Amino acid sequence: MRDPLVLEEVKATLALLTERAPGRAIEVRIPPYAAVQCGEGPTHTRGTPPNVIEMQADTWLALARGETTWSEAMSAGLIVASGVRADLSPLLPLRMSQ
Repeated sequence: MRDPLVLEEVKATLALLTERAPGRAIEVRIPPYAAVQCGEGPTHTRGTPPNVIEMQADTWLALARGETTWSEAMSAGLIVASGVRADLSPLLPLRMSQ
């Protein structure tokens, strides 16, 4: 079951991510809350994209807030990422003043 407060924060932070990294080269999945496409590079239109990042909502929100780093979450096995562009570390944390 989706927590409405988590849903709101996931969607808001993913919207900020797509604003800061426009494009369709990377698919970021936060099941069961949301998925977005972002990042410059080759785009895809059908099937599984070549650059996919997936994680749980608590991991995503910790990254967005700056409570953990990309490398820490990757080392802990909390992120599943594939593709040459599947690294959001330059964009994190997502602070409103960036």
